[in-house]
Amino acid sequence: MLNIAMLSYHTCPLATLGGKDTGGMNVYVRDLTIELGRMCIHVDVFTRSQDEHVPHVLHDLGYGNRVVHVPAGPEVPLPKQQLAKHIPQFVEGVKAFAAEKGIHYDLIHSHYWMSGIAAEALSDAWGGTPIIQMFHTLGEMKNRVAQSEAEKEGEYRLDGERRVMARADRIIAATPAEQAQLEWLYKADVRKVTVIPPGVDTDHFYPIPVDEARQFIGLAPDAKMILFVGRIEPLKGLDTLIKAVACLRVKDLPEPVHLAVIGGDPDVPAEEMTAEMSRVQKMCDELTVGKMVAFLGRRGQDTLPYYYSAADVLVMPSHYESFGMVALEAMACGTPVIASQVGGLAFLVQNGVTGYHVTDGDDDDLCQKLSGLLGDPSLRQTLGRNAAEYAEDYAWDKIANKIVEVYHEQAKRILTIVPTREAL
Repeated sequence: MLNIAMLSYHTCPLATLGGKDTGGMNVYVRDLTIELGRMCIHVDVFTRSQDEHVPHVLHDLGYGNRVVHVPAGPEVPLPKQQLAKHIPQFVEGVKAFAAEKGIHYDLIHSHYWMSGIAAEALSDAWGGTPIIQMFHTLGEMKNRVAQSEAEKEGEYRLDGERRVMARADRIIAATPAEQAQLEWLYKADVRKVTVIPPGVDTDHFYPIPVDEARQFIGLAPDAKMILFVGRIEPLKGLDTLIKAVACLRVKDLPEPVHLAVIGGDPDVPAEEMTAEMSRVQKMCDELTVGKMVAFLGRRGQDTLPYYYSAADVLVMPSHYESFGMVALEAMACGTPVIASQVGGLAFLVQNGVTGYHVTDGDDDDLCQKLSGLLGDPSLRQTLGRNAAEYAEDYAWDKIANKIVEVYHEQAKRILTIVPTREAL
């Protein structure tokens, strides 16, 4: 049986979605770990402890697989800029846990660049354990779409990413677009890159009858609901969607239109609210669409299928997405998706088949696509049905098998190297 050390340094796979640093990567690590457990592969997920009141070892992912919260720096949430300096302490904590449990890890699967830095140190300490790396987002790409200096990533991240790319034995990219970005922007060795998209839990995300889903979330049967799910940050393009919703008021739609926004903390005092949340709420007031937009805050994974199934359309107006997990979850629930034609979304959403592409940042284009879709129930049903069928190809059992193939390739490589060293 393979033993995998899964590193998710800066964010825990058990965290509630919609927070500042919680999103698709959390879902990916959690769901992959669960699926690997079903395949009788042991996984320990190591993450930095952010709450001293949470037990350091949890078995919430089942199959004997563990989430290990490793103290590294103060056990509170920290800005990413401060996290890198605590990586050495995190590494020592992982080493101590492995020694205490008497466990040997065959592979390290690290997520995001800071986990990759930790993986390098652990591999050195454990005699060259192979490293499989996923980045989920890339600093160079975020800088290309940043709308202000404050949104740009520092050189410390870009240098760290290049260092991790050079050391990793295998890099898994979510899409061909990410593979190209690794090659063009970072000069990464593409011979080490394998394209495997993320998966979706089709046992959890599936089409719920619309009337039942709407009753669950308290939505009127005749209302038109547009859904946004994600972190509230400039990169996600929520301002473009709000402008498009304002544009819909002049369209001849028979039913009222609502935008439900899942993510962030919309009800905290003004002094505690993030700058982007404050900005988009102010925009709603300025455009007089406050009654059309509901900021719902964070929602647990158990309720998301109801929101996806109740929605007429999910919109992802992002300026950059390495993949777009939210779009895949919505499609699995039979909901068409309108998304910016950027990054992974350009590959995931099939234009005119499972939804539509729109020009990044173009609220007029988005308004036209929304108006056409909301005004045509038959089209929505067709696109939604296509979306659910398409999402089946991303079911976790199919995706995990591809990842396990990479695991076995790297495990075999190290087994062939070790005897050679002994012979010498």
